[in-house]
Amino acid sequence: MGNDKTNMFVAIGLSLLVLLGWQYFVAGPRVEQQRLIEAQNKAAQQQQQPPGVTPDGVPSPSPKEGGPAAPVPGTLPTPQGGPVSREAALARSPRIRIDTPAISGSIALKGGRVDDVSLKNYHETVDPKSPEIVLLSPAGSETPYYAEFGWVGANAGPLPNNDTLWTSDGKTLSPGSPATLTWDNGAGLVFKRIIAVDDKYMFTIRDEVENKGSGAITLYPYSLVSRWGKPHTQGYYVLHEGMIGYLGNDGLQEFTYDKLAKEGAYGGANTKGKAWTGVSGGFVGITDKYWAAAAIPDQDTPYTGAFTDRTDGTTNVYQASVRGDAVNLAAGASATATQRLFAGAKEVNVINGYEKDLGIKHFDLMIDWGWFFFITKPMFRALDFFYHLFGNFGVSILVVTFCLKLLFLPIANRSYVSMAKMKAVQPEMAAIRERYKDDRMKQQQATMELYKKEKINPVAGCWPVLIQIPVFFALYKVLFITIEMRHAPFFGWIHDLAAPDPTSIVNLFGLLPFPAPDFVHLGVWPLIMGVTMFVQMKMNPAPPDPVQAQIFTFMPIVFTFMLGSFPAGLVIYWAWNNTLSVTQQYIIMRRNGVKVELWDNLRNTFRRGGTKAATTKG
Repeated sequence: MGNDKTNMFVAIGLSLLVLLGWQYFVAGPRVEQQRLIEAQNKAAQQQQQPPGVTPDGVPSPSPKEGGPAAPVPGTLPTPQGGPVSREAALARSPRIRIDTPAISGSIALKGGRVDDVSLKNYHETVDPKSPEIVLLSPAGSETPYYAEFGWVGANAGPLPNNDTLWTSDGKTLSPGSPATLTWDNGAGLVFKRIIAVDDKYMFTIRDEVENKGSGAITLYPYSLVSRWGKPHTQGYYVLHEGMIGYLGNDGLQEFTYDKLAKEGAYGGANTKGKAWTGVSGGFVGITDKYWAAAAIPDQDTPYTGAFTDRTDGTTNVYQASVRGDAVNLAAGASATATQRLFAGAKEVNVINGYEKDLGIKHFDLMIDWGWFFFITKPMFRALDFFYHLFGNFGVSILVVTFCLKLLFLPIANRSYVSMAKMKAVQPEMAAIRERYKDDRMKQQQATMELYKKEKINPVAGCWPVLIQIPVFFALYKVLFITIEMRHAPFFGWIHDLAAPDPTSIVNLFGLLPFPAPDFVHLGVWPLIMGVTMFVQMKMNPAPPDPVQAQIFTFMPIVFTFMLGSFPAGLVIYWAWNNTLSVTQQYIIMRRNGVKVELWDNLRNTFRRGGTKAATTKG
């Protein structure tokens, strides 16, 4: 049974090694290869972006509804010379300025789109003087990404489109100061659009239409988020990037950019996608790791939601859209459609606040908490709580780790006590193996009787490892997906807990005057973690099997290199957790009168190393 326990430890360690090895040797190179391919594709798009691309995607009313066969909102045409700079694209239309505590930008009066949003509180690097994050950009620029609202319908005369020049009341859009756009189609319909914004990232768009004509008409309100070209994605299985939505009873729907391209034809020969009809509540949008843009319909009104991917040879246009039910407008009548647009950072408290205050169903799923949300969510809550107490997420990680140790103290104590008793009976176990060396069955029976007599649980030593694995992955997920951890500093040289330790042993941690290569992430904290893991291994006697002993000896080295490319916050957690585990095990062993093997094991390790070196030299 002792060997079974050792084998279980080895199995757990090797399983974790396989996972980390896949991340380090397979997933990492694939991400880098994907980044290079996307950079090449982007360069090709900039050289040859087709003029006048019109993204499909707004679900068409069926002929039974009396709607048009294929109502497709247009886009601003791209000149034959290709895309222009973002500034030049913005200058093509008169604009209303957006100014809030969280975002800046503008709304195009030509087309009435929200197509210029930058995030004031987030920068491209940890340097606060670096450029702000640009979320939305206009059509005609290098990376068009915008939101659009309006009406579609048949036999209603001209409707607002990308060429419509709206008139405004001249106000700057800010919290408490909405902007009003108006347009008369000259055929009896007068359109008004009232746009409001809060102090975070939520726009409220109220579209009104008045029928001054002599006949009845039918219109359908729509909203969409459109993105041209596939952006750079992280490429990790623990993170979803692409189309996302919660569509009523159909629940959460997620499509990566590549998965959407594999869907069946939708709305046209060059368009692929999927639609959900007759749903109520939820949202549709496009999400990145930290940012998102989402169209949010009225939560009590049925709608049709769709994700589409349209291609014109060289450019893919990805679109998330919603279309409301028919609005029958008699002569002299008016109608109103209210929709919302989220465009900003996926801050946990802000997202949860919108779900609660605005009643947006399951808007919290905009953040990819994963299948183990019941662990990752409480983990974030605990980290966020202590962050607001201490003002540092690194300190919060240390405190939460200590609290977890206290929470699992009874289990860990029983485990370490059992391990201490196991060590105390090692001479008797050796005698049993010697006595029954030719009869394995009797050897096992005698070992079990010894365990029963000494009240030893041979598998109790596995609990500390089993407990640590889900906590490790939960913390990894939180560090990886939550924007609160982005650019969160610790102390000293750690300016971003969500990024690897920036130091490297290759250039002696910055003492040598050259940058360390990107493929070698072996900084101070990974080395500290490796030392703590090495010490933890040496707290126990070496396994009798030489092969297992070698695996246990080299495991800290392998983990040091693998975790070197992981977020610094995760490495700090692992090092601190190892330190607490060693301290706890040392105290329990001393209390149970069991000799601590640490010092003897360390001396033997370095003595063997010195002996081998002397032998080699001789």
